[in-house]
Amino acid sequence: MRHYFIKLLSLVFLAGYTFGANAQVNLSAETAGPTGVPGNVMGHMADVLGEKKIANLQVAQGQTLTNSVRNVAQGKTDIASAPIILPFLLSRGVGPYGKIGKKKGAELAANLRALYTYNAGGFFGFAYANKGWKSWEDFRGKTIWNGPPRGAALSNARSTGVLAAGLRDGKDYKGVQQNWGQLNTTLVDGSVDGFILPSTWPHPYPTTMTAAGKVNVFSMPKAKMNSDMAKKMLSVPGNIPIVVDRKDMGYPNSITLISEDNKLRGLGTAFTDVVHKKMSFELVKKIVAAHISTLEKLKSRTAFMKNVGLAEMDPKKSSFCGKSKLKYHAGAVAAWKEAGFKLPACAQ
Repeated sequence: MRHYFIKLLSLVFLAGYTFGANAQVNLSAETAGPTGVPGNVMGHMADVLGEKKIANLQVAQGQTLTNSVRNVAQGKTDIASAPIILPFLLSRGVGPYGKIGKKKGAELAANLRALYTYNAGGFFGFAYANKGWKSWEDFRGKTIWNGPPRGAALSNARSTGVLAAGLRDGKDYKGVQQNWGQLNTTLVDGSVDGFILPSTWPHPYPTTMTAAGKVNVFSMPKAKMNSDMAKKMLSVPGNIPIVVDRKDMGYPNSITLISEDNKLRGLGTAFTDVVHKKMSFELVKKIVAAHISTLEKLKSRTAFMKNVGLAEMDPKKSSFCGKSKLKYHAGAVAAWKEAGFKLPACAQ
């Protein structure tokens, strides 16, 4: 009987050990809407971490990312989608983090670590072809939809107009601001003359427009993209140059690209996913290794994911380093290096 009891205890111990070795940790995550780039990246990670039995990632979608980044810094959320500009603003206690203050903001920002890179596309000009517009100068004096009433998108759209042709909202054109939920109607109802919009390729915005008629898309002129003004704008953390070949845009019969060299250029928005610096080295290494090993699967998740800077290590194209002090988590560094990638020294 005693021998049987000891054997039973041994089996229970072994079963418990096996369960513990294979158990998935539960992690919380916050991201934007499910159809955009950040939402697709986070959704993909939830899938692969579950499939590989690394973690059960519970994703809250449609979140305000300013809050999400702060939640990770405070240890309330495990992973969040993060425009690169947000850790920078948090570190200075400015913008959406003004009430936190510089000292507390710097303390919180120091808790953040990055996992991998991507971008949310760039800002470009759009107009229906029947308008007959041939350059950015044709936006002058017109009514232009350029974003929601406040936030980074409106700021980036306005910067795009200034850089492209010195177009200032309220002076050189009449800017129209609406919430994102109203945009799909405005894209087709003829209430504005043109648009300055963020877009990946392909994307629901040009898809909606091309269903109503042929569209001209305006690239940032090459000389403007190489100007001192552009360099100044691109020195702001989170701003990156976006360049897409015409063949990668899609819409071969419904969109005409207005560009001097068949390339679409624009100011883009750099992203990463962030975790707290105290997340374990081994867990982060497994998370990032899973990301790296499934990059091709992620690129095929939607048509535009192949054009969003996945695994981009150039700091000028990922917006790491410079004024941004955000670093990769040590576990992420190890995973990228093991996979043969060279991370910028300033981001480690």
